[in-house]
Amino acid sequence: MSDWQPSASLDMLKKRARLLAKLRVFFADKDILEVQTPVLSQSGNTDPSIESFLLHEHEDAKHRIQPYFLNTSPEFAMKRMLAAGYGSMYQITPVFRQDEISPKHNPEFTLLEWYRIDFDHHALMGEMNALIRMMAEDLLPLERSQFYSYQDAMIKFAEVDPFTISNNDLKQAAVKAGIDVVGIEDNDSVDVRDQWLDILMCQVVEKNMPKNCPVFIYDYPASQAALAKIKKGSQGTHDVAERFELYINGIELANGFHELSDAVEQADRFHQEQLKRQASGQQGIPADHHLIDALKNGLPDCAGVAIGLERLLMVLTGAQHIDEVLAFPYERA
Repeated sequence: MSDWQPSASLDMLKKRARLLAKLRVFFADKDILEVQTPVLSQSGNTDPSIESFLLHEHEDAKHRIQPYFLNTSPEFAMKRMLAAGYGSMYQITPVFRQDEISPKHNPEFTLLEWYRIDFDHHALMGEMNALIRMMAEDLLPLERSQFYSYQDAMIKFAEVDPFTISNNDLKQAAVKAGIDVVGIEDNDSVDVRDQWLDILMCQVVEKNMPKNCPVFIYDYPASQAALAKIKKGSQGTHDVAERFELYINGIELANGFHELSDAVEQADRFHQEQLKRQASGQQGIPADHHLIDALKNGLPDCAGVAIGLERLLMVLTGAQHIDEVLAFPYERA
């Protein structure tokens, strides 16, 4: 096939179009507002696991040299709208992440992101489940959805308790599972612990999940909170992050949060991420001060979730490579 031609078939693009149409009907029926926010931003993503595309620096109207970034997510802009009182909303938008190239990744992809006022992560999981089952109709027959806490999933599928096991025993569990453990530091830090947990999640838990059914994993370790609220443990339980992820056939599709609304805590998380980026030699990224100002004004209690639509379409159609569901992947752009 010549490079000028689309990589996705016409039939696949028709399935994509029907998927988008069904999404809009789903949200319209719930009176959830569709919005559009910029893909170009003065701030990037400080998360060390995500790299933003930096565009050339530009002199703004006040003669300041200003870097600009392509958005990795519309989250911060949408939260500013939530803080302004605009209510529950959703967006379907292109996003950009550098160095994410694989059979399941393209540097530019389409993200569905939505926020629900007065929802926690459990309520949003219920709505996510309804949406997924609606979108899967006529494409992939789904078995009954399954819900596991992070702790229960780790115990069931990897035979480790993530809250009580030592870092060394996590390493031994990885070795027992036949995972290459070269290159990870051998100490008792939380960062190293999270690395072992991520490896076991990706290499063991995901591979042992039941097939052809949505699997929701919720209440992650507090150290993996990202932008979620922390629920304090009581009576011997551990602090957990009020977040969830959705999997189908062992493939991660969605990441949702009971959203953090504390401006001071959010600023501190940005700062900690900057320190991690500095320690690993990554480029420094300006944090979004507009988001901090919005949180100071007051973010309503809400939950939000994002799902990559190309990856979802891959799962629902059985596509083996993301190029099969994109008109023009990055090599043909």
